[in-house]
Amino acid sequence: PQPIVAAARDGQFDVDATVAGGGLSGQAGAVRHGIAKALTYFEPGLRPVLKRGGFLTRDSRVVERKKYGRAKARRSFQFSKR
Repeated sequence: PQPIVAAARDGQFDVDATVAGGGLSGQAGAVRHGIAKALTYFEPGLRPVLKRGGFLTRDSRVVERKKYGRAKARRSFQFSKR
């Protein structure tokens, strides 16, 4: 509801969203971004307000891939001399 409140459209829309994957925080961010995009399609005049609030920027961070020879993406295997 953050984008709806920022656009001063509180109580005017019903939102029904289904999300899958990621974590709770990622899903919340995705719903927030989706609501903001839907508002801009519905009412293009709201774009500057939502952009100023940072609701139209997608978080582009993704999980780094696991490299061969390593335990995880960056963590090396435990070293032992003997």
